[in-house]
Amino acid sequence: MNQSKVSIVLFPNSREALETRERILEIATEQFACFGVRAITMEDIARQAGISKKTIYQEFSDKRDLVRAVFSNILDEDRKRLTFILESEDGVIEHLVQTSKMMRERLSSINPMVILEVQKYFPESWKMFEEFKECIIQMDLVNVLEKGKELGYFRPEIDSQILAKVRMNQITSAFDPANFTNPEYNFVEEQLVLMDHFLHGIFTEKGRQAYQSQKELLN
Repeated sequence: MNQSKVSIVLFPNSREALETRERILEIATEQFACFGVRAITMEDIARQAGISKKTIYQEFSDKRDLVRAVFSNILDEDRKRLTFILESEDGVIEHLVQTSKMMRERLSSINPMVILEVQKYFPESWKMFEEFKECIIQMDLVNVLEKGKELGYFRPEIDSQILAKVRMNQITSAFDPANFTNPEYNFVEEQLVLMDHFLHGIFTEKGRQAYQSQKELLN
């Protein structure tokens, strides 16, 4: 009897705490993406969420903990989207186009300076990105390249391991701080050009035609 009463009392509180935590993460993600990580304080987030700073510190020990949770959420969302693509797309070309679209949407939604700040000032969070890049995205690309070779879309002599690493280096090279001193630098456009050159360097004629057809279907 007493155990039942405890459950009834605690459940609403637990749900409220979860909603509060999700609200904090949602606002922190939006604010970091727009203004950078260092410019936004815990007080800023508390004010946006309509709660006290004390409430934030009940959920997150410090700003470093909050940044780590935000980054973890972002990577988890991308992992789920990538898994969905893997499960729903049977074709190599379709997979490449959809994955490229996913990455483009993610990159265009985040101020590139956020990545630079996380890399420099929040190494634990950056390590999560490095592990995600190497263990999830890079290995997925290796598998796609190998399958594409079997189906005749990619040149049979390419080394999938090396090419996947090259592609990952292309992506991370965009975060060079020197790029952001140029006011004409377009982060997303550069990634699209690099992706196009990468693919056309490994396509067979069959792969090139299939890729163009798939792009036209999505446009």
